[in-house]
Amino acid sequence: MANGPTAESAVVAMARRRTAAETEASGGAHRPAPGWASRVPSGPLDDRASWERVRALFPLAPDLIHLNVGTLGSTPGPVLDLLRATDADYARHPRDPYPPTTFSEPRAALARCYGCDPDEIAIVQGATDGNARILNGLALGEGDEVITTTHECYTMQAPLNMLRNRRGVVVKKLTPPLGPDQSADEIVEMFEAAITSRTKVIEWAAVTFTVGTTMPTRRLAELAHRHGLISVVDGAHLPGQFDMNLHELGVDFLSGSGAKYQCGPMGTGIVYARNKVLPEYNPLPLPEFWPVISLWYPIEGELPPRATGREPSYDIGTYLQKTGSADLSRGPALQTAAEIWEHIGRAGIQRYVHGLCDHLKERIAEHWGPESMFSPLRDRRLHSGMVAFQPFRDPADAADPAKFMEFEERMESEHGVNLRFTFFPVRGADTERFAVRLAPHLYNDRDELDHTVDAMIKLTDAMAGR
Repeated sequence: MANGPTAESAVVAMARRRTAAETEASGGAHRPAPGWASRVPSGPLDDRASWERVRALFPLAPDLIHLNVGTLGSTPGPVLDLLRATDADYARHPRDPYPPTTFSEPRAALARCYGCDPDEIAIVQGATDGNARILNGLALGEGDEVITTTHECYTMQAPLNMLRNRRGVVVKKLTPPLGPDQSADEIVEMFEAAITSRTKVIEWAAVTFTVGTTMPTRRLAELAHRHGLISVVDGAHLPGQFDMNLHELGVDFLSGSGAKYQCGPMGTGIVYARNKVLPEYNPLPLPEFWPVISLWYPIEGELPPRATGREPSYDIGTYLQKTGSADLSRGPALQTAAEIWEHIGRAGIQRYVHGLCDHLKERIAEHWGPESMFSPLRDRRLHSGMVAFQPFRDPADAADPAKFMEFEERMESEHGVNLRFTFFPVRGADTERFAVRLAPHLYNDRDELDHTVDAMIKLTDAMAGR
């Protein structure tokens, strides 16, 4: 704080010292092996016995094939146990809940899992919460330009539109290429061509929720570096799906969901805010940023200038984290989910999940043809664990949202498969297009995917009246 400890009461100053000590103590310490460790295998997921032990962690209904992790994952049993235990403990012994809201140990664990430092990460209520905090914390005003895409989730589009309406920010939306031939080069060129002298921010989804394109995040970050721009990423589908390193991505800000591929509790997510200049990853100065929801921001004075080198001036993660009363079970539970992933092996999970999606793409191309896919096929840099395609032969059905809603409902009620349909703009089209989106995860296997494809073939034939 610029004005020093005299700007606040002695009690607040003591609380800050306590928080700093707690953060320092938790930053490098690993917990002893938890009770669930003996239940979780660390062998390859393509080994059937190892996979079955992983599958047993999830309380999924035995008659349900869940292929919609892009919306919500299934929370493992050990995480549910921790949620119940924490809530029960505070119910039995009510006590001051505010000191633990710093979540020092969970943040330190998540920083290790995701490749950043504890002072750069906060646990929030989800990617929606994270997106709003990031965008509203930026120093943007009348005429400043944000370049984004038409395939962003509404959880990003809504706060962007609020910036437009409230502050006069210009939001420029680009429609990305779709289909099996889309390429990373074309995406980067699309963004670069849109940059003007008024551009201040480029924003993109790490993986588009619409069709499952993994955007070339590192290359887009380097584009931002070359033009001196702030980079913001909706990374809702990154944690738990990708073996990621946030520093290496080189972005300024990123949100992530804890409840999708990471399979943590509902109402959890992360915000990453770059808090030091590491030239090997991102050489730009730290952007001006305001922690808009914060009880840790000083009531008098201001924060010191942001860091210009490898050492942080202050812990921006704690300023984002300390927002008052919090659900104290959620942070440790998300930590447990992330540590289970570490035990299994994040690289192996990514290979397994993307391998399942490769199998789906092969089956879809075999029956409906590659041209039915909105997702990337040939540029593997753009692959993810999601695939979106068009199952209907009749062009009228392909443009009818009621058909897709019926398809989604009947796949679950008649075939026990939970999937979803998405909708999005397409270049050169006046109206939105619709697609069936499949998103498998580590608790699925190829037998379930084959059952799903066979069921979709039967259902599309039935809906066509064959």
